[in-house]
Amino acid sequence: MSRLIVASIGPASSVQDGGRHGAQRYGLTVSGAMDRLSLAAANTLVGNEPFAASVEIGPFGATFTARDGAVRVAIAGAPRNADVAGRPVVMDTSVTLKDGETLTLGFARGGAFTYLAIEGGIKGEPVFGSLAVNARAGLGSPYPRPLQAGDEFSVDAASGAAELRIELPKPVSGPIRVVLGPQDDEFDDANKALFLDSEWKISATSDRMGYRLEGPAIKHLHGHNIVSDGTVNGSIQVPGNGSPIALMMDRGTSGGYPKIATVITADVGRLAQTSAGTAFRFKAVSMAEAQDEARKFAQAIRSLPDRLRSADTVALNIEALSDANVAGYAVSAVDAGTWQVTAEP
Repeated sequence: MSRLIVASIGPASSVQDGGRHGAQRYGLTVSGAMDRLSLAAANTLVGNEPFAASVEIGPFGATFTARDGAVRVAIAGAPRNADVAGRPVVMDTSVTLKDGETLTLGFARGGAFTYLAIEGGIKGEPVFGSLAVNARAGLGSPYPRPLQAGDEFSVDAASGAAELRIELPKPVSGPIRVVLGPQDDEFDDANKALFLDSEWKISATSDRMGYRLEGPAIKHLHGHNIVSDGTVNGSIQVPGNGSPIALMMDRGTSGGYPKIATVITADVGRLAQTSAGTAFRFKAVSMAEAQDEARKFAQAIRSLPDRLRSADTVALNIEALSDANVAGYAVSAVDAGTWQVTAEP
């Protein structure tokens, strides 16, 4: 066995997996990774099951050091600068840390959560079938709380397998898609239109339990209290102050505020990866479209093993290089028209 030491880490970082299922009727929330596709991608890179426990790293940086042998890991999710002993590491790839080497991760850019998967998985005692941490409930393993400097994981020694990269599906862009309801009848047409037509930002006070949305106040038709009923990941409640809250992975299993809409399964990870202060909008879609997108999302996860490539082979995308304008403009060696200067008459 080797060890992976948490040398430094910021808040909002914890062990997460696919979550604990089957006990919501008892009030036990699912928890689990905020971005399931990124979790699955990182695990696939090191040969783990897609929803095996990994380290979910929040927006701040972190460093991890291998001890008592080499450790093979992979990173996926919100992009950030990364290096091992000064050698740059590309996102969506695996890398092996030699004994004593340190993986350094910078601040997240254009997202919130990055996943560090460890070859062979994280060792711990499952709590209701999962290692996922819910700090409020004191659940999770091996640490039922956010990670701290000095924590360590006992892990399998690196296998020596060739390093891999993964070509992820093209990210979906545009508004966060929602299905209206289940209590959209608690809001008049003007306020539903206000919800859909407005620009929203995620408050810095948000956490894994819920994302507080900053924007116009949404008014209720009949008051803000309803008989408490079940919630799901992505339920958007509107409390008495009119400021919506999108419920996330550590949500309660029931709630007593009207829910104006529900983020579709395929877009929950997109919402989770939206940085605080970044403007976005919602778009209403039908139940049929939401179900179709959920099937596509599930297929994208199933297809991840087919997207693995050797880390030492990179397919150049000339069109992308041209769009990047890395040297003012791009030329083609076989097209003289792109580089030959014609003398003026």
